[in-house]
Amino acid sequence: MIEVLIVDDDARVARVNAAYVEKLPGFHVAGQAHDAAGALRRIEALPGLDLVLLDHYLPDGTGLAVIQEMRRRGLQTDVIMVTAARDVSTVQAAMRHGALQYLVKPFTFAGLRAKLEAYAQLRRTLDGGGEAEQAEVDRIFGALSAPAAPGLPKGHSPTTAELVRGCLMNAGGPLSAQEIAERTGVSRQTAQRYLKLLERTGQARLTLKYGDAGRPEHRYVWTAHV
Repeated sequence: MIEVLIVDDDARVARVNAAYVEKLPGFHVAGQAHDAAGALRRIEALPGLDLVLLDHYLPDGTGLAVIQEMRRRGLQTDVIMVTAARDVSTVQAAMRHGALQYLVKPFTFAGLRAKLEAYAQLRRTLDGGGEAEQAEVDRIFGALSAPAAPGLPKGHSPTTAELVRGCLMNAGGPLSAQEIAERTGVSRQTAQRYLKLLERTGQARLTLKYGDAGRPEHRYVWTAHV
């Protein structure tokens, strides 16, 4: 059983992430923490902890600082960042400090499931022990790489596709390209392009909102089930 600690400053989000983790065979939520100090206490106190799903924005520090302090204390628990921080400098720093993966909020259950299943596969590979030929080394280093989304057209990013998909799925109602752009940080044109892709693949449905004058506003509603 892979024991997981959920760290998020928002208790509601932590509960949702914990529910996601508990859905997956072979994973168990060992605890939750909502700030950096609490995370470090739990990591030290929990026996057999394997993995931390770590938010970056915490009330008393950052996820990166937590990783640094973990390593300074000799705590080698694996870390996957689960955060809304999307700037390249933070992603790069997380990688350099030893985070195994980086999942950008908002995300779907499918997005988290893919990361955790890849982590479980990595654990199985490493538990085999012994020496590794180059092919085995390549499998180990590539175990947590996100595979290209099947059928994704050329020029489309799997990360952006997952970001827009997750935003629309969690919206609870129709959203326009402008609203998606504001919630995810991508441009309106990018949001529109990915929304059209979701519509073409049957994951979203286009609706029209008519105003007092002018062209109707295009709005999209999530229709797929993950």
